[in-house]
Amino acid sequence: MEKIKTDLLVIGAGSGGLSVAAGAVQMGADVVLLEGHKMGGDCLNFGCVPSKALLASARVAHGQAHAAAFGVADQVPQIDFAKVKDHVAEVIAEIEPNDSVERFEGLGVRVISEYGQFLGPNEVQAGDHVIQARRIVIATGSSPLVPPIKGLETVPYDTNETLFENREQPEHLMIIGGGPIGMEMAQAHRRLGSEVTVIEGAKALGKDDPELAGFVLEALEAEGIAIEEDAIAAEIRGQAGAIEIETTDGRVFKGTHLLMAVGRKPNIERLDLDKAGIAAERGAIKVDDSLKTTNRKVYAIGDVAGGLQFTHVAGYHAGVIIRSALFGLPSKQKTSHIPWATYTDPELAQVGLTEAEARAAHGDRLEVVRFDLDHNDRLIAERKAKGLIKVMVVKGRPVGASIVGHQAGEHITLWSLAIANKLKMGQIAGMVAPYPTVAEIGKRAAGAYFSPRLFDSPRVKKVVGFVQRWLP
Repeated sequence: MEKIKTDLLVIGAGSGGLSVAAGAVQMGADVVLLEGHKMGGDCLNFGCVPSKALLASARVAHGQAHAAAFGVADQVPQIDFAKVKDHVAEVIAEIEPNDSVERFEGLGVRVISEYGQFLGPNEVQAGDHVIQARRIVIATGSSPLVPPIKGLETVPYDTNETLFENREQPEHLMIIGGGPIGMEMAQAHRRLGSEVTVIEGAKALGKDDPELAGFVLEALEAEGIAIEEDAIAAEIRGQAGAIEIETTDGRVFKGTHLLMAVGRKPNIERLDLDKAGIAAERGAIKVDDSLKTTNRKVYAIGDVAGGLQFTHVAGYHAGVIIRSALFGLPSKQKTSHIPWATYTDPELAQVGLTEAEARAAHGDRLEVVRFDLDHNDRLIAERKAKGLIKVMVVKGRPVGASIVGHQAGEHITLWSLAIANKLKMGQIAGMVAPYPTVAEIGKRAAGAYFSPRLFDSPRVKKVVGFVQRWLP
């Protein structure tokens, strides 16, 4: 048994863990990193990267079939599903070196390819190694949540951890779960030629603004995706190629393949948290605003800490705790400026408060600014001018923004910047965007905030009239 002493031990080599390890070692800390599965974690291997690669293939296929509006003949796409999955694998392989053991060892990190479990408050065992660390970061991420539905244990199904390995195209894919993962995979498989049914126990895309989510759901249904809401799966039966799902209200859906996409659960089972005095609540590690656990020498970041489950949140958490763990300085997380996006076509993005949340929080002080994307010239030129941006404004400052439309995930970043830095709408309006770009929608939304103040104000008109009479 090898005993190791280190400044910082990082458990988990997903987005957050890798960011902490890389940052800490380059600032002079001695760092040990544990990963018992794949470097890069869920995002690289089973989540963000492969799903966006699959969506890219689907977008190309859809473009071939819908080109006539541009003066190019429509073509029925010839899809080789196995080669689509080759494309997905190649994308992963191209990014993989950035997250590899070799790269991190080259930076000076001691990488141990084992899972870790606590032996005490500052001691962790990983295989034949016992590591004692001044500070420990838990970054073990999350796994697919598979609910205990009657009969599921006898029926073959996929989660995001197995879906991208399939090289045979599903004839009819049924997806339980109408959140971002479910809806992205629904559209990807439909555009690649599969029949798709989404079965959602509540409302599809239910965490987003319902008005904007409606744009996405309408588009997906127009492409032939069946979206069944308020449909709670009660029993699953059948076999590979012939699966039935019966819901609590007696509806029965039939398909050839099944994807479970109902959510995620934090990975805490292997850790033996009790031995380190680390508390958990609601299935995740309990942390305070500084991301410290109930053991003050241990931090938890990313999905395992509960809260928003996004790769970029884990990366953000890494920056928060490096200040504290390496320099002993106070540092706290906040969530008001954290954006998220669903990468369907059209995309759906949010930062800060939705309209409903803002109304509940701010009442009559709230102003909701709207700008329809069908007024953006670049989107008109590309025949993608369908969508909407809403900005929630209180006392001249944005407190939330919602966007649905082409590249919404790209354009929500402006509003994240504004909220993070407490910018005013006047500063957004002062921005100059090149013409014609989709980025103009941010400036136009800010302009919509000021338009009634300038163009519908008798006082402004009176002042302008007075100045004009006296100007030489």
